[in-house]
Amino acid sequence: MKADVDVIKYSGEKVKFSLDKLKKSLIRSGAAQNTVEEIVSKVVDELYDNISTKEIYNRAYALLKKEKSYLASKYKLKKAIYELGPTGFPFERFISAVLKYSGYQTEVDRILQGTCISHEVDVVAIKENKVTIVECKFHSEKTLKCNVKVPLYINSRYNDIRSNWKFSQYQDKFLTEGWVVTNTRFSEDALTFGNCVNLYLLSWDYPKNDGLKDCIDRLRLYPITVSTLLSNREKQFLLSRDVVLCRELIDDAFYLDHLGVSENRKKKILHEVGMLCKS
Repeated sequence: MKADVDVIKYSGEKVKFSLDKLKKSLIRSGAAQNTVEEIVSKVVDELYDNISTKEIYNRAYALLKKEKSYLASKYKLKKAIYELGPTGFPFERFISAVLKYSGYQTEVDRILQGTCISHEVDVVAIKENKVTIVECKFHSEKTLKCNVKVPLYINSRYNDIRSNWKFSQYQDKFLTEGWVVTNTRFSEDALTFGNCVNLYLLSWDYPKNDGLKDCIDRLRLYPITVSTLLSNREKQFLLSRDVVLCRELIDDAFYLDHLGVSENRKKKILHEVGMLCKS
């Protein structure tokens, strides 16, 4: 069977090609069953021993883009999250937007005074009279994980802020939770410690079936970097104007005029992001 080949992951690890994983990733994009089968068949035909997962992804992505660009946008979600870098600020802004559309009032980059020192908090999320403080850890390398040092550090900061809460600007509300959010994954020790001290941990695929990718798909809160029609320069321009979500571009389409985008291309871009928000 042609599919019985070794593939090389981003980490350099050699594993067996998984037909099931490829199918699931394509189904997740929203592609019709016949489209999935057709793409899988073409990709399998081109497999060879020690092919990289990157090459497999690129081939599937190109075939999907040829079918429908907005499906390819959903397929490239993980890569699009990495494209929010190289700094962590767009990722913080993205997490803030996801929380806002989940019913929170959010504030980015707030200084909160602890008993010992002051702390710059990435996102303060408020719902009713409860406050959640969120620390975002963005990694530009796919192979990097959040190790146990991260929740150890965040828990220490959280406790310092909590000990001084009655003197904070939010003293009329209750500090109820500390979160750690990453675009990659947590190590086993990080998960064990974080859960032990009651930090809420959110990564690409954790908690199971409710990770970052699941939240994005469920709420249709796709980052602007998923677009297959915008250039990297255009994406960076939009991010610098705090247009982080596709749905924000629909409301702030005038930025495309600032970029000198033609009316015909503008129509195609807005159609693509509109389909993503509705899909």
